[in-house]
Amino acid sequence: MADLNDIPLNALRAAEAVARLGSLSRAGTELGVSPGAVSQQVARAEAALGRRLFERRPGGMVPLEGTEEVFANLREGFARLSRAAEAARRDRSHVLTVSVAPIFAARFLIWRLSDFTRAHPDIQVRIDSTAGLIDFAASDIDLAVRIGPGGYSGVSCERLFGQRIVPVCSAELAARVAGPEDFAGLPIIRDTSAMFGWDAWLGPEGAEVTLGGGPEFSEASLCFDAAMAGQGVFLAFEVLAHDPLARGQVVAPVPRWHDTEHAYWLLHAEGRSLSNPARLFRRWLKGAVKAEGLGGAEG
Repeated sequence: MADLNDIPLNALRAAEAVARLGSLSRAGTELGVSPGAVSQQVARAEAALGRRLFERRPGGMVPLEGTEEVFANLREGFARLSRAAEAARRDRSHVLTVSVAPIFAARFLIWRLSDFTRAHPDIQVRIDSTAGLIDFAASDIDLAVRIGPGGYSGVSCERLFGQRIVPVCSAELAARVAGPEDFAGLPIIRDTSAMFGWDAWLGPEGAEVTLGGGPEFSEASLCFDAAMAGQGVFLAFEVLAHDPLARGQVVAPVPRWHDTEHAYWLLHAEGRSLSNPARLFRRWLKGAVKAEGLGGAEG
């Protein structure tokens, strides 16, 4: 490592930029200096390393044969330095941006977020309510919560809890239900965008039931509100049903939860350490999920 003291870092940075971009002018634009200054830095790098790195051509500068390993290591080295600087900046920041699926945000997170802000008043939490994919490298998102089968590529992925389902309806309709077979005589509210069907609940019950018709909506929250309004029975997932069941706004006439093939996942950028605010939020969120028993977790 002592030999690095004799090699100017800016010179290596200039040489790497020229090798990657192919010209002094483009490298100068990226580095914010003139092409002449880049040329001087490249010459300093070659002098410090004791070898030529480029062939000067009218159309640009071409790395000499045999320098592939040199520039590959320089690219990786500067990428690591950039990530280290970014990590240091994130730890200084008191702003935490969390991307959350809209229903999870509205039905669960918002009602508990004040617990986190009271415990950490110096951290400003920004909630980005979206279900789309996240490019952590191109955004300021620190953490994301998503629902799905898992197996997300290019991100660090941690399972929060499994998605469970149970039929819910108004107390008036629930009074007409003694078992799964009684759902055949009630209107069924259907979510046309649901990731699961009634077989995901009826199958584990061992019930063969022919369900009737009923209102259809393209959004789960509307389906759930329709169930609260007494319009029929809705097969609800736990994030939707947890709090309304506790408040008595709906009833689970056959109160047996069954798992789906999906789960809620906590995502963040792969290969990048979490900032301190993100670590604190992660710990708090996992604790909140466990305390509420979501996915069958014991509080």
